[in-house]
Amino acid sequence: MMKRFGLAALLASVAVVGATMAADTMDPRYKAYQSTSGVSGTLKSIGSDTLNNLMTLWAEDFRKIYPGVKIEIEGKGSSTAPPAMIAGTAQFGPMSRAMRGQEIDQFTAKYGYAPTQVRVAVDALAVFVNKDNPLKCLTLAQVDGIFSITRSSGSPDLKTWDQVGLGGEYAGKAISLFGRNSASGTYGYFKEVALLNGDYKNTVKEQPGSSAVVQGVASDKYAIGYSGIGYRTADVRAIPIAGRDGQCQEPNQANAYQGKYPIARFLYVYVNKNPSAPLDPLRAEFLKFVLSGSGQDDTSKDGYYPMPFVMAKDERSKLGLGE
Repeated sequence: MMKRFGLAALLASVAVVGATMAADTMDPRYKAYQSTSGVSGTLKSIGSDTLNNLMTLWAEDFRKIYPGVKIEIEGKGSSTAPPAMIAGTAQFGPMSRAMRGQEIDQFTAKYGYAPTQVRVAVDALAVFVNKDNPLKCLTLAQVDGIFSITRSSGSPDLKTWDQVGLGGEYAGKAISLFGRNSASGTYGYFKEVALLNGDYKNTVKEQPGSSAVVQGVASDKYAIGYSGIGYRTADVRAIPIAGRDGQCQEPNQANAYQGKYPIARFLYVYVNKNPSAPLDPLRAEFLKFVLSGSGQDDTSKDGYYPMPFVMAKDERSKLGLGE
């Protein structure tokens, strides 16, 4: 369970907070970022497309505080982060999935220590349909039956909308599938959790970015696709998903925090930190900004959910960034 859904396993300590917070609420214990002196230089981020817009927003707001800083963002998929980190061509490796063992081993072979994983946001990985689609809910097994040729859940092969309960003009209409390409951490996480590591159907129209998935669903009345909740637009709807308990759960902040929404996840930024030395001021201050109230407010603005405060505090402590 820890591997499938680290969020649920780790949220026991903040469940009460999650239960009492209203949707899209910032924990009042967060404090605004406090600037310091002597911060300048160049940073490059290579990795997740899911995090591309958020990394860009963080970079823009950080540069307002430190105009002497230059930050380049490249978001082509989570699988591009580990090679860039190993080669030293990027200072940050944003990923929408955790690094795999082989990726960590390759990094460790180069540097003699493992990369440092930093949890920076919470995402309710969404299953989107067109805004005009009246579908109320899907079970994870139905999602598997729609997207997977393997159907490890035991679901029947679901090809048309009437097979998931829609009638009228949807009866007999083929379900048009949109998804990410294999370089994407979202592709891998969805495959692991929703498809139980089964294989995607060859009819899934693989897109190079999250926004392309959403645009595809928005332009096709009979489409369905998956993407980070931060890419939601007014032209699509995020469908409630039922997990093993059979209860339909909206992909909102409270359900993500409490582990009720079954495809929630952390979003990460990986950094090369020698455990015997502190981070340089530029990387340290950027990560301090990201994990502050200012940075987590940007997280909310981009459509994702802030890190639970106690977890952000843990990340700051792990990085030696203080309170």
